[in-house]
Amino acid sequence: MIKYSLSDDTWSKLELEAIERVIKSNFYTMGKEVKEYEQKFADKFGSKYAIMSNSGSSANLLLISALIYSKRLKPGDEIIVPAVSWSTTFFPLAQHNLKLKFLDINKETLNIDINKLRRAISPNTKAICVVNLLGNPNNFDEILELCEENNLILLEDNCESMGGLYKGKQLGTIGLAGTYSTFYSHHLCTMEGGVTVTNDEELYHYMLSIRAHGWTRNLPKDSKIYKKNDDEFYESFNFIMPGYNLRPLEMEAAIGSVQLEKLNSIIEQRRSNAEYFKQNISQFIDINIQKEIEKSSWFGFAMILDDKYEGKRNELVKIFRNKGIEVRPIVTGNFTRNKAIEYLDYEIFETLENADFIHDNGLFVGNHSQNNINSIDYLMDALEEFEEING
Repeated sequence: MIKYSLSDDTWSKLELEAIERVIKSNFYTMGKEVKEYEQKFADKFGSKYAIMSNSGSSANLLLISALIYSKRLKPGDEIIVPAVSWSTTFFPLAQHNLKLKFLDINKETLNIDINKLRRAISPNTKAICVVNLLGNPNNFDEILELCEENNLILLEDNCESMGGLYKGKQLGTIGLAGTYSTFYSHHLCTMEGGVTVTNDEELYHYMLSIRAHGWTRNLPKDSKIYKKNDDEFYESFNFIMPGYNLRPLEMEAAIGSVQLEKLNSIIEQRRSNAEYFKQNISQFIDINIQKEIEKSSWFGFAMILDDKYEGKRNELVKIFRNKGIEVRPIVTGNFTRNKAIEYLDYEIFETLENADFIHDNGLFVGNHSQNNINSIDYLMDALEEFEEING
């Protein structure tokens, strides 16, 4: 029986009423609910444009496809990525024949290692795709400086970090474009869903077409990428680029509009839970936690077993499972240790010792959007049991 779950339920009757509204409309695929949600999302995060898709993974795919078709990137270009992230940070890059350069992470922040990043940039590097891991911002001052010095595109995979802030600016809006996930276990829950934001109108128009088959139907009359014919019949099935069907449902968007109204309180509660977690975990000297940069939105609570606990993660996982505490690896650990890497064009810059350490000694438990103190107390009891065994 689960006593400390990875995520919690933030729905109320308002989300159910939103679903009922869509059912009564008898219109289910992408329509006015999606358009309204996109506008609300853009306004909330301070971006000019937001485009909803059926998942955070699709949000990444949309963005990379748009960069390729707009010729901002071309096949063979080198993209620097952190070695610790979710699989679909990487797959869209490979699917468009871009070369991934995997870089180690900082052992404290769990984000890309800035010192190695300086050395990793080569004449072939065209973009840096940073990941704000588990809610935690990167050090963007230094990254933006490197991008400016080397004429690089900055992309943000912010799927785990909605609501995080760097010097008052919303994560996901710092680079050329950023992506979000609203999968059920994330900060906002629309069942499935993702959003890509950008201030670049041309890139936005590319994504509008790519999201729905590569057709022109959803483009505005004054599109930056195509001059539309006045014949609506002609434009109903007119395809101008290779696209996908990444369209979201009206239900998901209707739920999203309700959830957006709750976001401030959700983030505030998650930060409050995190403060309580940090205070209590400090008694365990050899369990390190993620060092916060600026204002994390605390997707979850990472723990890294060090010194006397190194190599004993399986023992802790067993205790957690016996006590009904849901536990996961820190995302994928070192992604290059997954078999799927065989299908990617990639190189590893220098070594990935920190990613390897996290891979072997890291784990995380959930943070919740409601008061989580009782669960954290229960977690501390489990850690005390682990310490008694390994003291």
